[in-house]
Amino acid sequence: MDQIKIGKFIAEQRKKNNLTQAQLAEKLNITDRAISKWENGRAMPDSSLMLDLCSELKISVNELLSGEVIEMDNYNEKLENNLVDMVKQKEEADRKMLRLEWVVGYMSSITFLISIFIASYVAMPKWLVVLLIAFGAVTFAIGVFNCLKIEQTAGYYECAKCHHKYVPTYSSVLWSMHRNRTRYMKCPKCNEKSWQKKVISK
Repeated sequence: MDQIKIGKFIAEQRKKNNLTQAQLAEKLNITDRAISKWENGRAMPDSSLMLDLCSELKISVNELLSGEVIEMDNYNEKLENNLVDMVKQKEEADRKMLRLEWVVGYMSSITFLISIFIASYVAMPKWLVVLLIAFGAVTFAIGVFNCLKIEQTAGYYECAKCHHKYVPTYSSVLWSMHRNRTRYMKCPKCNEKSWQKKVISK
C-alpha cells in the first residue's frame, strides 16, 4: 500500500466533505496531529479507526486502502490486492519484531551480566552493590517479559499434529518448554501437545 497516495486521498476526501483536520480529529476523538501524519504519508490510520474514518469521509475501507475512488468493475480486484498487501505488511512487521526480540534479549542479558561483574569486582558500599544487582535483575526481567510478548504476538505457532496456525496466550508461551523458537504447547484446535514451530505466514 502506498502511504503517500492514501494520505493525499484522505486529505482530498476531508476537504470534499468540508472538514478541517481539527474537525475530523474531534469526530474521531484523536488529535489533529494524527490526521496531519496520515495526510503527509508518515503514518496509517489505526485499524480500530478505519471504519469511523471511512464513515466520516463517505468512502469504503477498500477505497481508503487503495487511495482512490474505485469503480465497481475494479472493486474485487482492488480488494484482493489490498488484502495481499496487508498480509505482506504484517509478515514484514513480524519479521522486524522477531529481529528486535534478539536485540532486546541480548541487551538485557548483557546489562545484567555487567551489573553482576561490577558488583563483584569493584569496591563499593554494600547498599550500592545491592542497588546495582537489583537494577540488573529488573532490566533482565523487563527484557524477558518483552521478548516473550514479541514471541507470542509476532507470527504464529504451527501445531505439528494438525498444522493449525495460531497465536498462543502469553502464559502458554511463558510456561512452555522451548528450543529456540520451537515450543511444546497444546494446540487449541486438536488439543494435542507437540513441539510447535514459529512461522510467519498463515
